[in-house]
Amino acid sequence: MAVRFDPTGPLRGSLRPPPDKSISHRAALIAAMGEGETTIEGYLDSADTRSTLDAVQACGAEVEGVGPVGVEPELRVRGVGLRGAGDAEIDVGNAGTLLRLLPGWLAGQPEGRWKLDGDDSIRRRPVDRVAEPLRRMGAEVRCREGRLPPLEIEAAELHGIEYPMPIASAQVKSCLLFAGLLAEGPTWVGEPLRSRDHTERMLAAAGADVIWINGGVQVRPTKRLEPGHLVVPSDFSSAAFFLVAALLVPGSEVVLEGVGANPTRTGLLGVLRRMGAEIEVEPLGGARGGEPAARISVRSAALRGTEVAGAEIPLSIDELPLVALAACFAEGETTIRDAGELRRKESNRVATTCEALNALGGSAEETDDGMRIEGSDGLRGGTVRSHGDHRIAMLAAVAGLASVEGVEVDGMGAAAVSYPGFERDLASLSAVPRP
Repeated sequence: MAVRFDPTGPLRGSLRPPPDKSISHRAALIAAMGEGETTIEGYLDSADTRSTLDAVQACGAEVEGVGPVGVEPELRVRGVGLRGAGDAEIDVGNAGTLLRLLPGWLAGQPEGRWKLDGDDSIRRRPVDRVAEPLRRMGAEVRCREGRLPPLEIEAAELHGIEYPMPIASAQVKSCLLFAGLLAEGPTWVGEPLRSRDHTERMLAAAGADVIWINGGVQVRPTKRLEPGHLVVPSDFSSAAFFLVAALLVPGSEVVLEGVGANPTRTGLLGVLRRMGAEIEVEPLGGARGGEPAARISVRSAALRGTEVAGAEIPLSIDELPLVALAACFAEGETTIRDAGELRRKESNRVATTCEALNALGGSAEETDDGMRIEGSDGLRGGTVRSHGDHRIAMLAAVAGLASVEGVEVDGMGAAAVSYPGFERDLASLSAVPRP
């Protein structure tokens, strides 16, 4: 499906972005592992998160409260307990988070077999980074060609390990923490750089023994989880598209309400401020489960190039394509390094980001571990293929608003994976076209 996004006047107004996708996935999984009924307030309704609900139901959990598509539900999940998952063949759809987190729980079950498969995109996404450490814990895990889905899991007795991750990954860390709940002895996962910590916060709130120690996260075996009530804040990664749109479209002023402000997710704010952005963050207090939220205000600004690398990368990994877009409108060169993880997303986001920006008149060059963008007066416009990647589709839409001639997005439907109402919300902030 091709959709055109034309240049616009100043973006004005306020909106509340949809609930956090990462936290929604984790909330459903932890609720399924829990005892009794857990309510989840503000669960994201998207294709990916519905795949997670389908998965936990296939394993035996009961889910109530799912409404019409696009309506954020308050869910009630009756869990099966940490050790009660039943046999299942699970279609993860396009949900990479589900594919990498769920095996940790299933691998330590007392009995059962599971097969996880998905769409064509998922079948190209490697799972060896979770399969290999799970095997070290004693798991029975098999995957195609040793590294690709489908992923087959057979119940096994697990033992805790110390695993220093070679690359910071919240998904790998979360998978091993789930497995560690069921293992004999403590499990420690070391991080070369701090990654998002939603899983640790939510497990601790549900009663697990989780601590940050010696540059990593340790979990001890747990008898039961009792999540009780979880609240999902608005998704910072979704809010980021409006942040960057407001920066790039002259005269814009936008307020984003109730946005998740977990410091392990908001690295983009520091990057944009360094580029010259005027962004105000007003804390709103913590949501249940330990997740802070904030009101974020942003106005258009002249930008300058910067370098993004090292510890900033895992704190802004999903927003790096937006940094590259902003860099096209900045003065000077912007370099993104240490971001090889971008090549393992729904698309190779190093390649697809550079392809999109160059197709619109930008100057973006791939490097081994990132990209280099030469700033200019902005983007001319043109056509962008989403490659089935929701973030590339939404990036191209934002580019259209700030471009000279507009942008046609081929495959805009991919945005529904994480943000079914994106086009509507973007239009709500748009004014009359520029003369």
